Amino acid sequence: MESINLITIIGIAFLGSFGHCIGMCGGIVIAYSSKKIDAHQKRFSQAISHIVYSLGRVTTYVSFGVLFGYLGSVFTFSNKAYGILDFLAGILMILAGLSLLGKIGFLNKIEYSISTMKWYQDIFKSLIVSKSLPSFYGLGMLNGLLPCGFVYSFAFIAASTASAFWGGIVMLIFGISTIPALFSLGFFVGLLKNFSFRDIAMRLAAILVIVYGSITIYNGYEFYTQPLKSLQNCH
Repeated sequence: MESINLITIIGIAFLGSFGHCIGMCGGIVIAYSSKKIDAHQKRFSQAISHIVYSLGRVTTYVSFGVLFGYLGSVFTFSNKAYGILDFLAGILMILAGLSLLGKIGFLNKIEYSISTMKWYQDIFKSLIVSKSLPSFYGLGMLNGLLPCGFVYSFAFIAASTASAFWGGIVMLIFGISTIPALFSLGFFVGLLKNFSFRDIAMRLAAILVIVYGSITIYNGYEFYTQPLKSLQNCH
């Protein structure tokens, strides 16, 4: 992984969280903010609760990253195969970017809900009524399990690293970068629900996703056609 890749991931995840993530997960944030956090609580205590919830989400994302990174290493048998995986990751990112722009319904098509399953509903109900800090963490982990095309895009990037460690790092950075939007939503619901603000963030994120996807495709092509040279550049 190169530093520019990590910086780009931060930018995409940060901007995308103000658009896609608030739209997808905002309802849960508002729900637990109204049911689990008392209005008379000190701001510091409320902030801790939101942070613990976010850490739960990040934990699930990192687990996904480690898993996908490991699977990427298992199924990557050669440098050329790594190039193909990189190429596919780039295509997926471009499709995600076009979906964020509303040009295609790619993200919606690969998202399906597990929130209607009984086991999920039972756990959710038990966590939403509790006001303990561990319940916030558990709720965050549960939210991280919800199918999300935006998360899938980064999970595929994690797989393209062909490393459980770097796959976990990719999803760690992704998760941390989405914290500001959802954390702020619990404090300033009206501001972050503003359509024009979300629309601008969504478009910026989409452009970054498409640019990064194009770069990833180029890197995959180089790795496939010149595997030895590309391998040296990675060190």
